[in-house]
Amino acid sequence: MQRVESVLSKLHCYAGSFDGKPSCKEASPKWLYRKANWTWKLILLVALGLSGMYICILGVEKRVMYQKAILSMASGNKVGTTRPCSELNLVDGLFLHHPQPRTFDRKECSCLPVHNFVIFSMQRSGSGWFETLLNSHPNISSHGEVFSVDGRRESASTITRTLDTLYNLDWISSASKNECTAAVGLKWMLNQGVMEYKKEIADYLKDNSVSVIFLFRKNILRRYVSILANSFDRVAKQLNGTHLAHVHSKEEAEVLEAYKPVVNLTSLIPYLERVEEIIDDACSSFKETRHMIFFYEDLVVNPRKELRKAQKFLGVNPLKLESKHVKIHTRPLHGQIENWDDLNEYLKGTRYEIFLKGKDYG
Repeated sequence: MQRVESVLSKLHCYAGSFDGKPSCKEASPKWLYRKANWTWKLILLVALGLSGMYICILGVEKRVMYQKAILSMASGNKVGTTRPCSELNLVDGLFLHHPQPRTFDRKECSCLPVHNFVIFSMQRSGSGWFETLLNSHPNISSHGEVFSVDGRRESASTITRTLDTLYNLDWISSASKNECTAAVGLKWMLNQGVMEYKKEIADYLKDNSVSVIFLFRKNILRRYVSILANSFDRVAKQLNGTHLAHVHSKEEAEVLEAYKPVVNLTSLIPYLERVEEIIDDACSSFKETRHMIFFYEDLVVNPRKELRKAQKFLGVNPLKLESKHVKIHTRPLHGQIENWDDLNEYLKGTRYEIFLKGKDYG
C-alpha cells in the first residue's frame, strides 16, 4: 500500500469522466512553474493597482492645492487661507472672487461672488453723482476717492496695499454693504497717482481681474468752467460759510450757479489740449483691462439706459438707481461765463469751437 501511495503521489490523478475510475498522468514540472507564474502575476497586478490609486489620489490633492492657490491669488489672500467657497467663477468674461474679510463675517453671503471695479475720472466730470447712483444699489459698494489722501499713494506698494484691503472687503466707509456686496470698487481721479504709477496699477488691475469704468465729459470747456466756479466757492464759501462741491437742493444750486467766472484766454487752449492728452494716455494705459467708457452728457440725457449698461458691466441685477445730488449748472454755456463774447471770438476757427455751439448735452 505504501508503495502504491508513493507512486500515486508522483502522479496527477483525477476522476475519469466516464467510468469513475481514477485517471492518472505523471505530474509535469511545467505545471508547478505555471502555478508560480500566476501567483507572481497576481501580486504584480495588485501592486500596479495600488500604485495607480496612489498616483490618482496624489494628482487630485495637487489639483486641489492648485485651485486653492488660484483662489488665494485672485482674492489677495495668502495661499493656505481657508476659503468659504471652492470655486472661482468666470461668467461672460467677468471674474468673480470670493474674498474672506478679516474685519467681519460674510455669514449667509459667504459664497456670494464679488466683482472688483474702479472708476477712473477727472474732477467735475459727474463722478460724484454717478457714484451715488451706483451706491444706491443694495449690492454695490464704491468707496469714493480713497486716494485723495496723499499717504495712500506715495508709492506703488502703498497703492497696492490699499487696494488689497479694499478688494478684500476690509475697507470701511459709508458705502460698505458688508455681507452681501456683489461689486466693490472706488472712484479714482487721474491726478491722484494713477498716471504716475500707471504701469504698476495696470499690472495690478489685470492680475486681480479688476474692471475699469472710464467716466469723462465730452465738453471739456464746460468742465473747465465748473472747475473755476468750484475753486471760487472753495475760498468764498457761499453757503453759510461752508464749501460744498455737491448740493442736495435747488436753493443751494442756485446760489452756486449765480457766480460766473472769467476765463483766462491765454492759457485756455493749452489747458484743453493737456486735458485731452491725459484722457488719451489713460485710455491707452489701461486698454488691456476689461473696461467701458461712459460720458457725463450721455448720463444726463438718458440715465436709465446708461446706468443699466453700468450695472450689467458690474455683474449685478439692474435696478432703478437714485441720487440726492442736484445739478448746479443748468444754464447754457453763454450764461455761465462772464467774458463770453471774448471767449466766443477767441475760439472761432479752432477745433474747440464746437464746445460753444449746439445742444448743451447729447
